[in-house]
Amino acid sequence: MKDDTSRRPELREGVAMASPGRYVPDRTEGTTRVEDLPKAKSFRQSRNYRRRRCVQCGRKAYRLRTATRHLHDLGDPLSGRPREIHLCYSQHRCPVCNRYFNADMTDLALPGSHYTHRVVHTAVRLVVEDGLPYRAASWHLWRDHRVFVPFATLQNWVEAGGKKGGRRDRR
Repeated sequence: MKDDTSRRPELREGVAMASPGRYVPDRTEGTTRVEDLPKAKSFRQSRNYRRRRCVQCGRKAYRLRTATRHLHDLGDPLSGRPREIHLCYSQHRCPVCNRYFNADMTDLALPGSHYTHRVVHTAVRLVVEDGLPYRAASWHLWRDHRVFVPFATLQNWVEAGGKKGGRRDRR
């Protein structure tokens, strides 16, 4: 019969594994460059539709082309890697009012944002409810959720109340 160390790697010396009651230092602590962080796990989602109703006149608008958007999401602390969503979406043109618009993606992220709603809500909660400074909250997001958010971005989110500015009139 073999000893327990061959089947259970946490019993071998020099192997650091996360388990209850055992402190395992973070491998990325002290990293100063974003390029040195672990590569993200990629997930694909689609908002690609052949036809959508025009947001202005309500008529059918056909797909003009497709595009891709990359969103950072809360990562997986067990694998130690961040999570990135590759979102394929359709762009449409209404033949009646000649308006261009994208498929609706507001359930995942705000327009123009690089981060999902989950990241924004978690970051704002850390600063506002837990009272963490911006730099500490940025490190906390990386350490516990494997998402890198610059502390200046956190500051902008908190000062804006977690939301982007109102819709601008294009006229």
